[in-house]
Amino acid sequence: MKPSIHTPRTALVTGASSGIGYQYARLLAERGCDLVIVSNEKDKIEQVAEELRAAYGIEATALYRDLAQRNAAEELFACCEGLGKQIDILINNAGVFFFNDLTRVEVRRIEVMLDLHVRTTTLLCRYFGEAMKKRGGGYILNMSSMSAWMPYPGIALYAATKSYLKQLSAALHDELLDDGVSVTAVCPGAVATDLYDLSDRYRRLALRLGIMMSPQKLARKGLRAMFARKKRIVPGTINRIFVPLAGLLPSALVRFIKRKAKFYRYGE
Repeated sequence: MKPSIHTPRTALVTGASSGIGYQYARLLAERGCDLVIVSNEKDKIEQVAEELRAAYGIEATALYRDLAQRNAAEELFACCEGLGKQIDILINNAGVFFFNDLTRVEVRRIEVMLDLHVRTTTLLCRYFGEAMKKRGGGYILNMSSMSAWMPYPGIALYAATKSYLKQLSAALHDELLDDGVSVTAVCPGAVATDLYDLSDRYRRLALRLGIMMSPQKLARKGLRAMFARKKRIVPGTINRIFVPLAGLLPSALVRFIKRKAKFYRYGE
């Protein structure tokens, strides 16, 4: 394998205004990395950049972007090139989630998920991966999900796009590793963010039981795997046990659970 010719110095993190993306950005800043942080929340991403600059003495450039737009990846890459930012670490974290039957979801929401999870992430890997390859070093981290092994009702499209990211990352890892560029897929289960709309009490309980993981812990594990150039990581013992069992549930049982579960109407 060709060794990296430089020490990673600048990281691009998408979806960095809150949650897991914010933790990735903070932990990288803690390591001394300069940052380009991207979000569709203009005020929040600027506040995060200011906070990280003050706390860690690094350069942090905040970019307001809707990465679900068709030309988002090309424009983001061109913007970084125009600013003279050499991206050594790419964290593809931005994503969306909904829980509902596909036939009940507005078409525009479907298009947003496909563009954000599939199109934009793939093209960011393409553009920045090529630049890293030419320099002889770099790291790419793609946020997949444990749902990549779970083609279940209500999360059909989400699981399919996360499975795509898992497969894409594995193939790109083998394509680029000999050129000093590693690609890591992080496949978490439930994470204690605002996604699930849980009360603080139930969130704390889920964390104690190991059903959920904190964003900070997940980000730390993800970065550790990325810097170790691992192809994939499924954080959490419970999750690693569950993954091989997920595909064994009979379809009849899955449909029974769908009919009976009251939470299934979430997202309507």
